[in-house]
Amino acid sequence: MPTLDWIGKRAVVNHHRALPYRLLRCEPAPGAGDPAAGNLLVEGDNLHALKALLPYYAGRVKCIYIDPPYNTGNEGWVYNDAVNAPEIQKWLGEIVGKEAEDLSRHDKWLCMMYPRLALLREFLRDDGSIFISIDDNEVQNLRGIMDEIFGQRNFVATVIWQKVYSPKNSARHFSEDHDYIICYARDAAAWQPNLIPRNDEQDKAYKNRDNDPRGPWKTGDLSARNFYGAGTYSITCPSGRVISHPPTGMYWRVSKDKFSELDADRRIWWGKDGNAIPQIKRFLAEVKQGVVPQTLWFYSDVGHTQDAKKELLGILDFADSESVFITPKPTLLVKRIVQLATNPGDLILDSFAGSGTTGHAVLALNKEDGGNRHFILCELEPKIARDITAERLRRVIAGHGDTPGLGGGFRFCTLGEPLFNEDGHLRVDVTWRDLAHHVWFTETGTPISRAEATPEAEPALRDSPAGPSRPASPLVGVAADGRAVHLLFNGILGDRRPTGGNVLTAEILAGLAPHDGPRVVYGEACTVRDATLARARVVFRQIPYQVRQQ
Repeated sequence: MPTLDWIGKRAVVNHHRALPYRLLRCEPAPGAGDPAAGNLLVEGDNLHALKALLPYYAGRVKCIYIDPPYNTGNEGWVYNDAVNAPEIQKWLGEIVGKEAEDLSRHDKWLCMMYPRLALLREFLRDDGSIFISIDDNEVQNLRGIMDEIFGQRNFVATVIWQKVYSPKNSARHFSEDHDYIICYARDAAAWQPNLIPRNDEQDKAYKNRDNDPRGPWKTGDLSARNFYGAGTYSITCPSGRVISHPPTGMYWRVSKDKFSELDADRRIWWGKDGNAIPQIKRFLAEVKQGVVPQTLWFYSDVGHTQDAKKELLGILDFADSESVFITPKPTLLVKRIVQLATNPGDLILDSFAGSGTTGHAVLALNKEDGGNRHFILCELEPKIARDITAERLRRVIAGHGDTPGLGGGFRFCTLGEPLFNEDGHLRVDVTWRDLAHHVWFTETGTPISRAEATPEAEPALRDSPAGPSRPASPLVGVAADGRAVHLLFNGILGDRRPTGGNVLTAEILAGLAPHDGPRVVYGEACTVRDATLARARVVFRQIPYQVRQQ
C-alpha cells in the first residue's frame, strides 16, 4: 500500500508511545450538574490528555468525532509537543499564520495530527468508529495517514456536508458549499451504523388510496433492468387489458407465480380504473423504522454554519463578533453522527472540543431518546475550555433563557504533572488510585473493568479520575487471564526508604487475599525470598523502578 511521507514523519510516528503518563486532577465545577453523570471535560493539550486518559478508557469508546484545524492558511494554531528532534521543534514549534500554500504548512499539520490519531485509535472498541471533519486543504493528506494508522480496509465513507445555504459572490473561482466528514471503523467488516430515524417528510409519501386495513402505502416499480429468467410473461389487468411483456429492456422483478400471490393479497396496485401498469404496494408499517445513512448530508437535515453560529450566540455571551467561533458545527450535524454510530449507554470522545458541540449533541440525544450516553471532551486553550466549552455545557444542562435544561452533568479536569519526575521517581502527590489504574493498564494492556475489580477496590477505581483515594485491601483485581494484581502503596514514598505498608514482607504475603492462580505484587521493596515467592506463584515488581513509565 502506498504511504504518505513528509518532513518530520520519522520523529512523530511513534511519538505517542514515548509520551509520559500525566495525572488528571478534577476541580470543583459550580453549575456543572451531576458530577456522577460520567461525562468529562479535560483542559490541556489533547495529545497529553489522551495519554492520561488511556488507562481509564482504552478500548471503551464507541464513537470518536473530531473537528481539527482545517489548516486553511487563514487561521492561527500552535501545537508544540516539546519533542527533542530538531525537525519536530521546527515544524511544530512555529505558528501557522497567513502564509501562502506551501509544503511546510502541510508538514506541520501532518506532524500535529499523526500522533493524535494514533492515540485515538487505541480508545476505540472493536465495533467503534471515528468521524473527522475536514475540507479540501488536508482531505487527501488525512486519508493518507488514516489509511496508514487505521488500515485502508477500514475506510467506511466520505460524507459531504452542505455547510452553506447560499453562494458567496466574493469567491474567486467556486463558492465552496461543502465540507467532508471522513469515517473509518476500528474494524469495518464488523461495524454497522444505525439507521437514521424517519422524518415526517419521508412518511408523507405513504397514502391509503384503497382503504387497505394494513394502513398507508406507496407504490414500487414492478419492473427492473437486471435480468431475471422468470421475469418475462404477460399480465392481464382487471380491466381486461393484456400487457404482453415488461417494458423494453426490462424484466418483471418477480415470477408469475409470485405475482399472482401478491395480487391475491391485494399487494398490487392497478390504478383507480384497474387499467394501469401494475405496481407493488409497500406498506409503511412494514418498512424499516429508519433509513440507511447516505453520504450526502443537506443543511435542511443537519444544519449549516450560520445555524451553528446562531445557536452558539443564543447560548453564550460574546464580547464582540471577533470572539465568536469562526467555524462552529451545528448540534444537529454532530447529533446525526452520534445517532448513527452509538446506542444508549455508549461513550463518545472528542479531543478537539472547541465550543463543546459534541457534549451538547450527546446531552440532547439522551434527552430525546432516554439514553445514558457519556462524553469525554478535551480542549487545549484554557480560556476556551473554561469560558466557552464548560460554560456552554453548564447552560444547556441547567437551561438558559426560555430553553429548558437537558439535564446531566460533567467533571472538569486539568492535566497535572507526569506520573514520574525527572529522576524517574513517582511524584509525592500520586495516589493509590492513580497508580492502580496505571499499573493495571501497563500490566494487562486494558483499563480495569468493574467485573475485574475487587469489591474493596472498585469504589476507589470507579469514580476515576476522582473519588476515594485507596481501599483497605491491596488487591486491585483479577485480570481475564487469571492474574491477580496487588498494589502495596500508601501514596507517600517519602525519602525513598522502605515504609511499612509499601513493603512485601512474609506477614503481608501471608495476608494477601487467597487466589488460585498467578499473582503480581507491586511494592517499594520485598523482604521475601525468591523461592518463597515462586512457591506462592508471586511476581514482585518494585516501585518505581519496575513500573512502566510510558
